[in-house]
Amino acid sequence: MRVLIVDDERNIRLSLQKYLHLEQIDADSRENAEKAMECLVQGAYDAVIVDLKLPGMSGQALLEWIRSRGLALPVIMISAHGQIPDAVQALHAGAQDYLVKPFDPAELAGKLRSLAGGASGIQAISAKPSLVPEASAFVGSSVVMERLSVQIDKLASTNVTVLLTGESGTGKEVAAREIHCRSAQREEPFVAVNIGGTHEGLMESELFGHEKGAFTGALTRKPGLFELAGRGCLFLDEIGEMPLPLQVKLLRVLQERQFRRLGGLRDIPLTARIVSATNRDLEALVQEGRFREDLYYRINVFRIELPPLRERREDIPVLADYLLRKLSSRTGRPDLELTPEALLALGTYTYPGNIRELENMLERALIYGDGRLIRIEDLGLSAFPLKERTATGSLEAIEREAIREVLARCQGNRTKAAQELGISRKTLLNKIKNTCSGSVVERPQA
Repeated sequence: MRVLIVDDERNIRLSLQKYLHLEQIDADSRENAEKAMECLVQGAYDAVIVDLKLPGMSGQALLEWIRSRGLALPVIMISAHGQIPDAVQALHAGAQDYLVKPFDPAELAGKLRSLAGGASGIQAISAKPSLVPEASAFVGSSVVMERLSVQIDKLASTNVTVLLTGESGTGKEVAAREIHCRSAQREEPFVAVNIGGTHEGLMESELFGHEKGAFTGALTRKPGLFELAGRGCLFLDEIGEMPLPLQVKLLRVLQERQFRRLGGLRDIPLTARIVSATNRDLEALVQEGRFREDLYYRINVFRIELPPLRERREDIPVLADYLLRKLSSRTGRPDLELTPEALLALGTYTYPGNIRELENMLERALIYGDGRLIRIEDLGLSAFPLKERTATGSLEAIEREAIREVLARCQGNRTKAAQELGISRKTLLNKIKNTCSGSVVERPQA
């Protein structure tokens, strides 16, 4: 991992570089925004750490420049001024997180690994202000998508708690953003936390915030995500992964519509809409005693099931075109087109990773292609013998076959296989356990 530190205090730059080096994270540093911009134009980074107060061009302005250039890398804002308006403004501008000086460098390293892909490849914390969802779940005019759009229109005019369900990669976060964007609170923050991608020990502090001295390493007050969401929307992704002790505390917050920072003495009103999402069977988890029944009913006031891509195949041509234009714009490449054979292959593929897998497939094709036309071999589908998978066998059999093929091609490397399938490594391990029964390729693991 390679990160860029932007801070005008030399001792902070040097100490962070030294610590991150010990954590096996490469770090460059610059003392102002102008020099940081030169680095970002010339080199590739996995994340940026930016001080809010910089001489000349501010950290906020640098963040806005990063987003205006279409750079999708995570940005963590740091500041000696722990004011809630500063944090909210940074999140509005597209920062993924906000830390108040002095902070624990170990906490920063953990956030960098989560945000930039690290071990899990999962973005733990995100808060983007864009009123137009970046992803693609709502591109298409199929019957299921029109029905979904009508549901979201009805929800947008209320503040009801929503549960989004569906397979991995179907666009649950995009749906949550769409609900927020169509609501009267669209100008308020949209704050997202991936429960499955955040360390259990940090989750309570992330959600509730903490006061100075609340625990070892709590060197200053930190607002939590309930607080930062304000009157906007807090999106709890992978809520099925939430530990039982934290489920109890979340239930109380939803019941009483107030919360308290760790170590705090004052209750803070909860004014944000709560939208949760999962690809797990919550009813089964309730039966197994792994998810509280009372919490399940609290979050399941209004439920929306996101359809898998194989159930909206008529949307694939326009969806692929939208994704290609987005990728071309992001990379500065000319607009690309699919050959008829490639488009046919995309239309008959089963997409175990859904929209995320389609986007990954097109992004690889953009890299491998040597012209303006994308061929079937550029998509990597030549390595997937096209079979009539949709006509034979159960979904589990289709998924099992796809996992076997990808693992074989990746020589048993589960991390690479998960990336190729467009799912998290944890999700892949669950699928291997639940659907493959140990019959997949067994090679040295990664």
